[in-house]
Amino acid sequence: MFSNAGPDACFGWGGWNLDQTADVLVAAGQMREVILVAVNNGRFRYQEYRGPEKAGASKSKTAAGRFENYARFLTRELKPRIDRTFRTRPGPAHTGVMGSSLGGICSLALAWEQTNIFGLAASLSGSFQIEGARFLKTILRKRRAGAKPFRVYLDSGVIDHGGDDDGRELTTQVAAELRRIGWRDGRNLLHHVDASPLTEAELERSGLRRDKWGEARTSQHNEFYWRLRAGARWRFRFHRAGDLVGGLPRSAAVAKPGRSSHAVTGAWKDSTRFAIRTRCGWSPRHNRAPSAFEGSATAPRPASAR
Repeated sequence: MFSNAGPDACFGWGGWNLDQTADVLVAAGQMREVILVAVNNGRFRYQEYRGPEKAGASKSKTAAGRFENYARFLTRELKPRIDRTFRTRPGPAHTGVMGSSLGGICSLALAWEQTNIFGLAASLSGSFQIEGARFLKTILRKRRAGAKPFRVYLDSGVIDHGGDDDGRELTTQVAAELRRIGWRDGRNLLHHVDASPLTEAELERSGLRRDKWGEARTSQHNEFYWRLRAGARWRFRFHRAGDLVGGLPRSAAVAKPGRSSHAVTGAWKDSTRFAIRTRCGWSPRHNRAPSAFEGSATAPRPASAR
């Protein structure tokens, strides 16, 4: 799973704690093991994440847009390196991409353009309004019937720091277009709306710092709420064979902060930062040491559910 959230996918206060949540769900037998690759963003985040100007642009050998360059970096440099070094299942059925806000629309656009690479995509509070809602209007609405071969997770809250709806309306329109094209709810599409911010009593139980309660009551466009929805997207996209997939509530397992998985971090291409996390049972191919990435490893430590 390639995350456009960078280290916020795993590390530090305010992160998503995706790795710990995955540990909890794997231990409970509710999802398969995964390798998470967190790719950091730089000063051109907007240009790299806003998606293609027209369908098929990221596959062009001559397109020079920053989104196209980012797509080529992920698919032609980073993913091949991961596949060479780790014991992966390299096919699209086992490879996904995810992100929030701008990273959400970027993830859906990457999977849309690169179905031979990505078979799973997740957009959390996706910024589908950018560029005049171009991805919705010029890519999705011009698509004739016939779903592409990848599964989609979409979510949003209902309020954000700007007084808007956290992208709910446009995310709902994206989900509707995907259904028109051929995606089916519970099969290859899950659209989740987190319909109410947490109450003070719920915030008390959540363990969130009290000085952040005001923001949490007035905006769902942040890592705290994305962390709470982590269980839903993990179980939808990496559920174990035979599991039924349906609507998943916010009360899905969420792990406490802490490091529970093998982690490797290091430098990548022009000082771009990335991080790799694996379940303890996934070791680098041929027992290669973490130094293959000029990084360091942390010792495995058990995770516990919140």
